[in-house]
Amino acid sequence: MISNSKSIQKNDFPYDFSICTLVTRTQEYEEMLQSFVEKGFDVSTCEYLHIDNSERCAFDAYKGLNEFLQQAKGKYIIICHQDIILHDHDRVHLEAKIKEIEMLDSNWAILANAGGINFKWIATNLTQGSGRTIKEKRLPLLTKTIDENFMVVKNSANLALSNRLSGFHMYGTDICLIADILGYKSYVIDFNLTHKSDGNADASFYKCREDLMRNYNHAFRGRFIATTITRFYISGNWLAYLSYNLQPVKFFVRQFYKFFYHKKRYLLKHPKG
Repeated sequence: MISNSKSIQKNDFPYDFSICTLVTRTQEYEEMLQSFVEKGFDVSTCEYLHIDNSERCAFDAYKGLNEFLQQAKGKYIIICHQDIILHDHDRVHLEAKIKEIEMLDSNWAILANAGGINFKWIATNLTQGSGRTIKEKRLPLLTKTIDENFMVVKNSANLALSNRLSGFHMYGTDICLIADILGYKSYVIDFNLTHKSDGNADASFYKCREDLMRNYNHAFRGRFIATTITRFYISGNWLAYLSYNLQPVKFFVRQFYKFFYHKKRYLLKHPKG
């Protein structure tokens, strides 16, 4: 065996939690930090990471969160807004909810306090800046999307956000879709906190929404796949899946690529000059 070859061991995280935040208002962030420390997220077992966007936009949400997900050393990565305050539930409560989910479904990757359960139902469990508390009675709930104000990501799930997307909206939806593709689940749990903002669906929000829809329209497209030893068709449409995997169909598709899509079309082009 090569002398400097290292045996890979199960990941041993040096921190229990990594608390990660994009910061545009320093004072508000300091208030958030103080509430976390007071609720048991001590600096000896938790690391606090932030991206300073107070002077200029160093990272948008997609690139910034990818930095957090890559660099965080906590077993669980808390990604949250700067305008939240922990007041009701604490670290002990969150750890109990994580343990509960772990016992019920160890295949989870994301936990949050709000999200879209399906095309009709929304689950919300937080206190608004006005002081109004919205309490979902049936928790935990399997969810399709999450709200971005507070999320817990299992570090070992190795999640990342889409490279094609940018901006400061819809990344909660994106990370849930990525988790689902990788075989993980997301849940809304009982963890109440104050979120000062009720959201802002401005023009940039609808642009991010359209970009996300286009991104996944491309990602989920049906396509013919060829490996070194087999060929097949993948699609979320069951009729297309069955039809295009018939041998006669695959034969004619191969002929199409043979005559119209030569290998040279796939070569990288060197820049001129």
